Amino acid sequence: MRTAYSVETVRTAERALMARLPEGALMQRAAAGLAAACAELLGRVYGSRVVLLVGSGDNGGDALYAGARLARRGAGVAAVLLAPERAHAAGLAALLRAGGRVVGAGADTVGGAAAAAGVGAVEEAILRADLVVDGIVGIGGKGGLRPDAAQLAACAAESRAAVVAVDLPSGVDADTGEVHGDAVRADLTVTFGTHKPGLLIDPARAYAGSVRLVDIGLDGELPDEARLEALQHADVARLLPVPGAESDKYRRGVVGIAAGSARYPGAAVLAVSGALRGGAGAVRYVGPAGDAVISRFPETLVSDRGPKHAGRVQAWVVGPGAGDDASTVAEVLACDVPVLVDADGLRLADRDAVRARTAPTLMTPHAGEAAALLGVSRETVERARLTWVRELAARYGATVLLKGSTTLIADARGGAVRVNATGTPWLATAGSGDVLSGLAGSLLASGLSALDAGSAAAYLHGLAGRYAADGAPAGAHDVAAAIPEAWRDVRDATR
Repeated sequence: MRTAYSVETVRTAERALMARLPEGALMQRAAAGLAAACAELLGRVYGSRVVLLVGSGDNGGDALYAGARLARRGAGVAAVLLAPERAHAAGLAALLRAGGRVVGAGADTVGGAAAAAGVGAVEEAILRADLVVDGIVGIGGKGGLRPDAAQLAACAAESRAAVVAVDLPSGVDADTGEVHGDAVRADLTVTFGTHKPGLLIDPARAYAGSVRLVDIGLDGELPDEARLEALQHADVARLLPVPGAESDKYRRGVVGIAAGSARYPGAAVLAVSGALRGGAGAVRYVGPAGDAVISRFPETLVSDRGPKHAGRVQAWVVGPGAGDDASTVAEVLACDVPVLVDADGLRLADRDAVRARTAPTLMTPHAGEAAALLGVSRETVERARLTWVRELAARYGATVLLKGSTTLIADARGGAVRVNATGTPWLATAGSGDVLSGLAGSLLASGLSALDAGSAAAYLHGLAGRYAADGAPAGAHDVAAAIPEAWRDVRDATR
């Protein structure tokens, strides 16, 4: 499992560790890991051209020390000092001793040639570079880049150089994943000690490129509960229900699907398809699309008598394609079993009724649906996904799965938010969410908590989307059909 901690927690852990280490040892660990990652990306260090974009403070110090290591291996390393008078003195001295140089406004300050000063020299160095290291702003930075830094970031983006961010791309918010203004777009981010939330959550995640975590010894100083958790194959495999020798279809769990309408019968079919592949022993369908469901999936237990008379279930899914059927939504919410609410059900569900429930509730909105429930714009939600998924969970007293390029799952009781990035843009297709709802509902019926069911379903659904599309268009029915393949891969990875 990948975990991410807040800036405050990371800094507290670093202070505790530094108190037990020789002065500068922690920075040297970080610089060694950064230099190794840069060397691997370059392939051939000797003769390569490296430009360091150096801000004030320790982030710039990491870049300078890493640059010194690369210079000692034969790279031509040039540092651009955005604040020469506040550059990390020891790191700068190490770079110069190793044969590195300074270009731009700081060149005269440290004894460089006056002819090297000026914006033109800096731009020329960046455009000719094989590698640009972003050490402008550390994890405490707020807001977008200042104009001079933004100009350097734009130049790096226009160059042929690979861009490596130190700990976090400059200009993104480490704690929230928000991006306010200009920011560096990295090909690789080398982060130290632990992941930061901004590396796992969009929109900031898109600026990070690939992420490499360098162990600097923080594990013993970090608390047990992280701010974010990202499940991996082994974590999901432990959650997935496995039938035993004495299992039957009822012991494995029965999920009820109350979905579809005369206008949207396909939503019912797709939700049922996801549920049938989600591990429960049986699926009961209630709604006006019974004929369409039974013709496609004859194993479904179909009823037209409403949720109360459908028979015993261990969980309900309500809302996909429901239109304006508020009475069915209210009837399902009154049931004393876990309930997943999606699509039209989110609009029709009474908030007080959701908050009054004693059994778990899982809500699965996309950003637009979440925005409508919160009374804000869709853009507001997309800019600050972590903030708003927590807020929605708190308002409804429910677990909330916020769909998107990175899916976030926030528990009603607080704690670490789960983040999932297994998805693919090809999942942005009609009906994909209906499949996810059925899959998650089936996992709820098998006995998983709302947090675990949502997390495992998002993970499997994302993998299934990748397998179904494989770089080409695919429909929601293809995604549902690929769920068993995703399930097998997750299970087999732990054998």
